[in-house]
Amino acid sequence: MPNSKIVQGHQARKRFGQNFLSDNHYIDKIITSIAPQKDDHIVEIGPGLGAITEHLVEQAGSLDVVELDRDLIPRLQERFAQQDNFSIHQSDALKFDFTQLKTSNEKLRIVGNLPYNISTPLIFHLLDQRHVIHDMYFMLQKEVVERLCAAPCSKQYGRLSVMTQYFCQTAMLFVVPPGAFSPAPKVDSAIVRLKPHDSIANPVQDTKLLSQIVTAAFNQRRKTIRNSLKDWLSADDFATIGLNATERAERLSLQDFITICHYLENQKP
Repeated sequence: MPNSKIVQGHQARKRFGQNFLSDNHYIDKIITSIAPQKDDHIVEIGPGLGAITEHLVEQAGSLDVVELDRDLIPRLQERFAQQDNFSIHQSDALKFDFTQLKTSNEKLRIVGNLPYNISTPLIFHLLDQRHVIHDMYFMLQKEVVERLCAAPCSKQYGRLSVMTQYFCQTAMLFVVPPGAFSPAPKVDSAIVRLKPHDSIANPVQDTKLLSQIVTAAFNQRRKTIRNSLKDWLSADDFATIGLNATERAERLSLQDFITICHYLENQKP
């Protein structure tokens, strides 16, 4: 893909990961999936040229958009100036405090065509603020969506799968081909729905510890957990927990990792 391309008078920037959705068929499918309601407070990350925005602002009760590219701000302001339910924030979504947008008892609905190069850290940034979020609909690289939704014993299953599914219900909705964008990316995209659990079943006390365990287990996927988690657990520990130490991380379920974390938490003085 070239470094930039003129799209509707705007120079798409590769450093911002800009690929603007332009196919009305997929725009309609996304809006149908989100199903905005008049009492919804929606936040759109990276509205770009406003292809999704124009539908959200018409159907939602309130719409905040977070856009990093300063050149797009005047265009968005001019296009949606007459909409009294529209607010724009020039900011890096990775650093943005989404909790500031919450009012009363509502929860936010987050939508975005996320730049592929920041999608994973941005999802974890949002999960840290999940208490104010009802659900999230993201356009991501198809491979990332497959990892988010992967089940144990698959090659896509890893740290991203385990940690996201600990916090959320995940569902891959449909694939979006490169031709639906301008400029076209080199890979397929997909829409994912993430819905934070109302309550986490069997929650751990220390999610950072859980993340450290999961990261260590998957850092060297071909190693057995006896080797990858040797700094955490002994052979006797595995026996006590009831896990086969010769398994690889990809065969452990989310509940298995939670069990390991509970065991280690209980060992603390």
